[in-house]
Amino acid sequence: MASDPTSTLQRAPLREGELVLLIGPKNKRHMFQLRPGGLFHHSHTGHVYHDEIVGKPPGCRFLSRQGIPIVCLRPTLERYVLKGLRRRTQVIYPRDSTHILIRGDIYPGARVLEAGLGSGSVALVLLRFLGPQGHLISYERREEFASMAQDTLSEFAGLYGASGARHTVVLEDVYEGIREKDLDTILLDVPEPDRAVDSAAAALRPGGSLLCWLPTALQVYRLVRKLQRDPDWAHIETTESLVRPWHVSEESIRPVHRMVAHTGFLVSARRVYPEPEDQNSTVGAVSAPSEASK
Repeated sequence: MASDPTSTLQRAPLREGELVLLIGPKNKRHMFQLRPGGLFHHSHTGHVYHDEIVGKPPGCRFLSRQGIPIVCLRPTLERYVLKGLRRRTQVIYPRDSTHILIRGDIYPGARVLEAGLGSGSVALVLLRFLGPQGHLISYERREEFASMAQDTLSEFAGLYGASGARHTVVLEDVYEGIREKDLDTILLDVPEPDRAVDSAAAALRPGGSLLCWLPTALQVYRLVRKLQRDPDWAHIETTESLVRPWHVSEESIRPVHRMVAHTGFLVSARRVYPEPEDQNSTVGAVSAPSEASK
């Protein structure tokens, strides 16, 4: 059985050109790219020469030139999105991406469309979980964002391995319509997702999931009310994720004093057949699909 390229790269020694995560005393974290002859210095770590890291296994422990104990790791996908990702747009946080994966029922081999590629943070997560048989279609109306995101995705694949999932970038405005059909999941990360709801209904398979990421309550209200009035949708839910870190030491355990609280709302809905016109029809009968889904 052939080894998975991602698994192979994750287990390989640290090499020139890749990002590393240095953890010093009191869990102080620093991330930088390994370069020939490079030197990293911080008051928490002292001097650390890049050449002394290259070739070491991830997770290695060593002392800086000042004798300060250091741990060196390969960054996880979460850390890469938070600290290593080049961005020109607001990104969806990893904690919210995990919510999207579960709520959107993302599985290996699924066909997923996202609108609003942006800096590529969610695309990184989706591609990893879709696997070799999966297909991600990304709608982005701004060419400069699409180009930057594709560079980031290529860089990440070179550093950590590619999942093999197919990725298609479409330079179009999702408000103008969705060409693809029989999709499993659609994620709308755009300011007015209500304008794309009808197109999403036509593009999703019956039982498929619609996810919309929104920062404000007024946007949520406008979208949810539209979904509630449309018989093509059911199981409509609105949630937000709040994650509070805790500090644990020998002397105490308490919540950290600062946290990133609200990031955004996730509105989800399932694509269904409209209710039968005859409410007295036999229980369990399946109605014809709406005009939007034909």
